[in-house]
Amino acid sequence: MKLKDNVLRSFRVAKVFRENTDKINCFDFSSNGETIISSSDDDSLVLYDCQEGKPKRTLYSKKYGVDLIRYTHAANTVVYSSNKIDDTIRYLSLHDNKYIRYFPGHTKRVTSLSMSPVDDTFISGSLDKTIRLWDLRSPNCQGLMHLQGKPVCSFDPEGLIFAAGINSEMVKLYDLRSFDKGPFATFKLQYDRTCEWTGLKFSNDGKLILLSTNGGALRIYTPAAEL
Repeated sequence: MKLKDNVLRSFRVAKVFRENTDKINCFDFSSNGETIISSSDDDSLVLYDCQEGKPKRTLYSKKYGVDLIRYTHAANTVVYSSNKIDDTIRYLSLHDNKYIRYFPGHTKRVTSLSMSPVDDTFISGSLDKTIRLWDLRSPNCQGLMHLQGKPVCSFDPEGLIFAAGINSEMVKLYDLRSFDKGPFATFKLQYDRTCEWTGLKFSNDGKLILLSTNGGALRIYTPAAEL
């Protein structure tokens, strides 16, 4: 299906889910596309079956809360950031509702969480003005970048580079193999005082970057045009 204007205009709401009693913070598809998981301010993680179109299971994180959530490459494990007690990232098995590992280090709220598309690496950005690189197999931070402002970040589709949006005004591109040498490209965008960037995502072909905001607009950027 090609998402042309007339096709998008023909879309209608097929189903509404009302399992949550508070604001939904995030949701993510499993890598096989069979399930979706959502996180909410009511401390719940709701698992949905995409084929049957109905809730499958609800788990709770009453002690730590749950904010951003991402599937790993396994359909039964997730990593998520917390909004209670501390800013540790947690690695959870959905099968038996047990924690596999904790990833401590951030000292303020995590604003970005992105899983590598090719391996067990993931990155996180925080209001503490850092981006941290992690490996699911180790609780220790594998890389640390100190920035000049609040970041949003994400891997590209090939898992070779990642982008960081800083202070809602510039995008920096890093090579994963040499990120400690700094960005290989930096692009300054026109600053919009009416909103802040809340997320960053590459298109499937890696040529475009979508910047979500807390305002009434989305921004699409083409870094390839400037390289």
